[in-house]
Amino acid sequence: MIIINGKILPMEGEIVENGFVSWENGVITGIGPMENLPEDAAAAGLDAHGGWVLPGLVDAHTHLGLFEDSLGFEGEDGNEDTDPVTPQLRVIDGINPMERSFTEARQAGVTCCVVSPGSCNPIAGQIAAIKTAGRRIDDMIVKAPCAMKFALGENPKSCYNDKDEAPVTRMATAALIRETLYKAKEYAAQKQRAEEPADAPEYDAKMEALLPVLDGSCQAHFHAHRADDIFTALRIAKEFSLKPVILHGTEAHLVADILAGEQVPICSGPILTDRSKPELHHLTEQSPALLTEAGIPTAIITDHPETPLKHYMRCAVAAVQAGMQPMDALRAMTIVPAQIIGLQQRVGSLRAGKDADLFVTDGDPFDYRTKVTAVFIDGRQVI
Repeated sequence: MIIINGKILPMEGEIVENGFVSWENGVITGIGPMENLPEDAAAAGLDAHGGWVLPGLVDAHTHLGLFEDSLGFEGEDGNEDTDPVTPQLRVIDGINPMERSFTEARQAGVTCCVVSPGSCNPIAGQIAAIKTAGRRIDDMIVKAPCAMKFALGENPKSCYNDKDEAPVTRMATAALIRETLYKAKEYAAQKQRAEEPADAPEYDAKMEALLPVLDGSCQAHFHAHRADDIFTALRIAKEFSLKPVILHGTEAHLVADILAGEQVPICSGPILTDRSKPELHHLTEQSPALLTEAGIPTAIITDHPETPLKHYMRCAVAAVQAGMQPMDALRAMTIVPAQIIGLQQRVGSLRAGKDADLFVTDGDPFDYRTKVTAVFIDGRQVI
């Protein structure tokens, strides 16, 4: 398959003003100017007619398929709020790929999403990176688990205060996380010390789920809006040698100079939303620009369905209107989130050897009149 006569924005390397992208068996095989493409190959290509060709958009934090469109409790599968510590939960067991937001995401050029449990529980469960096309979640997985979800601040407090159960303070939330991580550390040590199977500790699903987090093979994604919650996340991460990523970081721009020294990635957003609770008081569309300018790895996120994925490009427009450079905004929705979640060898840019995830527009994607004309996931046209 070949797309021809497009303005190619690879996100890694220079823009090709009039070029092609080719792929075979779902993997990109070539990219370059039209003059480098043989005439017979060009004749068989899909003509972009001067439109833009971009890598599929990658959202590093969503709840896609967990909180279903136009449904109430029946379609809400993101928060198991009967227990504040649930690392054993696998988000793939709650995702409904047939939910129509998947179609709307593809129509907007979104080809890969990180789907996370909700933020009711201090330790909420295993996160997965998936493609947005498919009918069976097992066939859509890019990496699962790719991270463990932790939550700080108002959400756990509010959830369990309503039940008159712990945690109802930030102190208790952090203490529960520490206690559980310490138990998992001891569990790992007991397994390592066991010389015979009979000496090993009894199987514990919660502890087993946390072992990859403790050994660094699985990231720790911390829901944290306020600056103090961000620093609590980093404090815990240092105590247990975790690989932290901050989700939302609503006040991160207020402490960007400090965070720049930490080099902790921020998944910034959603910025197209209201200030629905006190910890969103400092929410601003300027955050992605300010964090990027400070040298912090920053991805723009929707937190779907908080901001529906069909509006993902509008998040970039809002960030640019608030001062972000256009190419920085596009990178914050493609290669930067791919790098943050460790999938840059597969998604996030147009390069030979990577997944053929891309979309074509009929003009500048920042222009409100521009439409997505074609979307490909793993080389297969889905729009």
